[in-house]
Amino acid sequence: MPFASICSAEVEYAVAGEGPGLMLVHGTGGSADSLFGEFVPYFSGERTVIRPNFSGSGRTTDGGDRLTTQMVVEQLATVAREAADGPVDLLGFSLGAAMATAFAATHPELVRRLVLVGGWVHSTGARDQFYFSTLAKLFSGDRDLFKRFAQLTAYSPAAVESAGPQGLADYLRQDQWPPLGMGRQIDLCARVDNRSLLADVAAPTLVIGMAEDQMVPVDGSRQLHAGIAGSQLIELPGQGHMDWVAAPTPVMELTRAFINAK
Repeated sequence: MPFASICSAEVEYAVAGEGPGLMLVHGTGGSADSLFGEFVPYFSGERTVIRPNFSGSGRTTDGGDRLTTQMVVEQLATVAREAADGPVDLLGFSLGAAMATAFAATHPELVRRLVLVGGWVHSTGARDQFYFSTLAKLFSGDRDLFKRFAQLTAYSPAAVESAGPQGLADYLRQDQWPPLGMGRQIDLCARVDNRSLLADVAAPTLVIGMAEDQMVPVDGSRQLHAGIAGSQLIELPGQGHMDWVAAPTPVMELTRAFINAK
């Protein structure tokens, strides 16, 4: 994978396919490969698919400072300029959706269309502060409890049930996740506040919310829709925050139809 240099960071990214640029931005604890690796074939026949790893993920390195929205946005913008020929269509998931929102608002010349999946506007409310502080304490204190809590809130009850006892036991035993850099990303989650930026998002926008999301409640998607002029909102029934990753066709088809619309 190539790297793009910005300030003290070397930002890893992947590029595949040919055509107009489509940038996919991962969420907290994810990466270009772990979240989007299997999705590239959906688009690489018609798009240049760009998958950056912002700070805390993959082999991206930086000075270790506390993450800020501006820092991540500038990493994404640098990759977009380096990897794409012209404005990109931009899909962000979870924290990646929050970063994509800020990217589109502050660099409108780089974004053609915007897709926000499982996103939110700000984390200043009591519920979000309680959730992310709990996640941070578990991450720094008890890896097993952290993984249990993450599984229970990232997926719908039906998805957790379908994993079965053996699947859940296997998940707890695997050592690749969570990555060490996830702690910095959780800290950033607790400080997201894009309320002042929503009016500056000029790109046509599709907001996709998950109706049974216990990690990022669907009201976050509704707030994005309300704040971004002319945006479309689609809520997927029965879906938890991460359910779509195992069965991505609906989200991929909605995305394809939206970015190919005339």
